[in-house]
Amino acid sequence: MRKIAFALSFLVLAGGCTSTQNEIIELTNDGTWCWFSDPRAILTNSGDETLLTGFVKEDGSVAALQYSLSTGKKFEAILSEKLEVDDHNNPAFAQRPDGHFLAFFTKHHNTDLYMCVSKNPADATQWEKPVPINPNGKAAHEKYGDSKYTYANPFVLSEENNRIYLFGRWVGFKPNVSWSDDGGKTWAESRVVVCPQPFNWGERPYVKYFSNGKDKIHMVFTDGHPRDEPTNSVYYTCYHNGAFYRSNGEKICTIDELPFEPRDASVVYDATETGHRAWVYDIVADNNGNPSIAYARYPNEENHIYHYAFFDGETWHDTKMVNSGKWFPHTPEGENEREPHYSGGMAVDPENPGTLYISREVKGTFEIEKWVYSDAGEERWTISPVTQNSTNDQVRPVVAKAAGTSSKTVVLWNAINRYVHYTDFRTDVKMYVD
Repeated sequence: MRKIAFALSFLVLAGGCTSTQNEIIELTNDGTWCWFSDPRAILTNSGDETLLTGFVKEDGSVAALQYSLSTGKKFEAILSEKLEVDDHNNPAFAQRPDGHFLAFFTKHHNTDLYMCVSKNPADATQWEKPVPINPNGKAAHEKYGDSKYTYANPFVLSEENNRIYLFGRWVGFKPNVSWSDDGGKTWAESRVVVCPQPFNWGERPYVKYFSNGKDKIHMVFTDGHPRDEPTNSVYYTCYHNGAFYRSNGEKICTIDELPFEPRDASVVYDATETGHRAWVYDIVADNNGNPSIAYARYPNEENHIYHYAFFDGETWHDTKMVNSGKWFPHTPEGENEREPHYSGGMAVDPENPGTLYISREVKGTFEIEKWVYSDAGEERWTISPVTQNSTNDQVRPVVAKAAGTSSKTVVLWNAINRYVHYTDFRTDVKMYVD
């Protein structure tokens, strides 16, 4: 079992209040994201600890923002002007060994997947024009029929000659993977990773990914959308050296033998036992490759129960955290909520997997809190507020992924001015350096 110590309590106020210690910084007053395209925030390899993040603006433009943690200077660049008003379209980033940034994004359910390359190394202020890369190939098309792109999740593995892996929901609404061995110039024909049998277009697993940047890509996923699946369970697998594995090290299949079925992977939470549907929010792994997962269970649509699960090398441990309240979208009066499973959200610190930043309802408003896990006694969690007494909802936290080991934990989230639907929004992007 892991022992995680809580070192320093902090208090920061938001939503019109003042800061008592570290400052909450507004990176933009017009930026929104979904949580299934990642990494949407990275700490880059440049010398002054530069943050790169991206979002969708109110008018549908896709933007990247560079922020220097040492100087406070920031610069916003438009990757695609007025692409589509949809928060699913936020960019995900990777950095090549030559220092150039790659940004990947797509319209929601569209036939084009785009890649942008920064014009200069370690500089996100200027970008080449978006290029459609379209890795869906003939074999997948013949087997599964027409398909469209949603989400992008790029990872560079240094121990595979810096091969760039790109995951997303593509062919058949299923998780797919493609890769490039020439820095993104050409792409292998995509392959379906997870596919329940018999094939059904209506089943679409939702996936969160995490990579150590060297040799592994961890995946946590569900059967589908909690709106559609009466029992929506949580599964785990890890890609390593050309194959996919369960958490106990058993091989599922090679990359050439894809796809596999959900229950071929490790079952983290079996919703058939409780009848409570689930959805996934984040995954990281420690230096030993053991994963930590943040997910929510829904006994009903107005109670979103946050859970933290981790694998200690032998066993999965699953801990209930808190009832975070109901959905955060602002439902128009007299209408039924279209996305009642949109929780405030959770993020796990990749440098400290027992530390989570969560969004939950506090006195009717969603606030960001820091939760630190310990198995040293009966009190599992030490809780500290990041935002407090906010006048608007603070949701969808994310911890920036570092290219190497970082002494700083950079937490970002959306502060809502308006969020009626994923096609009707305007939010701020806030940042806190822990």
